Amino acid sequence: MALMGGSVPVPAVLHAEADGWAGLPPFALLRYVDAVSFHDLKRSKDADTVAQASVCVGETLALIGQTTFPKSGWLGPGPEVTAPLLAGPDPSPRFVDLCLASSALQQRMPADLRDRTHEFLWSFAPQLAAVDNGVSLVHGDFGKRNLLMRNLNGTWTVAAVLDWEFAVSGSPLLDIGHFLRYECASRPLAEPHFSKGFLRAGGTLPEGWRRLSRVVDSIALCESLTHETLPDTIVTELLELIRSTIEDRDPRFS
Repeated sequence: MALMGGSVPVPAVLHAEADGWAGLPPFALLRYVDAVSFHDLKRSKDADTVAQASVCVGETLALIGQTTFPKSGWLGPGPEVTAPLLAGPDPSPRFVDLCLASSALQQRMPADLRDRTHEFLWSFAPQLAAVDNGVSLVHGDFGKRNLLMRNLNGTWTVAAVLDWEFAVSGSPLLDIGHFLRYECASRPLAEPHFSKGFLRAGGTLPEGWRRLSRVVDSIALCESLTHETLPDTIVTELLELIRSTIEDRDPRFS
């Protein structure tokens, strides 16, 4: 959080116990930010409000990505990159194969969809190789609930970006895919405003970025399906998101 030097709004750290305290794991106390989440703004279905807020979110993500590292991988103290996210060639499709081999995922995902997912991710191996070599600061959980928005004199701005514990060195496409996970081409809300803000603030997007960002996000969806505890409603949602990505269509939720 300190690494960005104030260019990205984050809550002030009031106190941190890196080694835990009185039987508690490590924790930090952050200053309360009086704002509303992007998730709640989107639920209002006010198109102008969502559009304006999306531009600012795109700009904020571009600023996050201006912090770079010598290589991609997990972040340790410093922060410094400690190890690759997965050692060896083609880490993204190989990671998906590890997820597909998980007993928890196999109980949730039909065999035919597992086969399709494997073939689909490997078909994007060349494009994913470039993504895997990204060296920008990636938030890792760039969801709408972690983005706090505030209206200042009629303009929506990002008041704070929360929850940095999954941050890594990688490609901004990881955060882009997460933020646009539920964006529908047939009923756009955040787009094209989000990407315009991202580009305006200095971010760069490869050709076919929207499709590729969905492919990248499907990796995170597969990982979620390996979790030991997961509500049935969430499982159904994750499977539909994966299917819709493979079929290059909007997700369909009841």
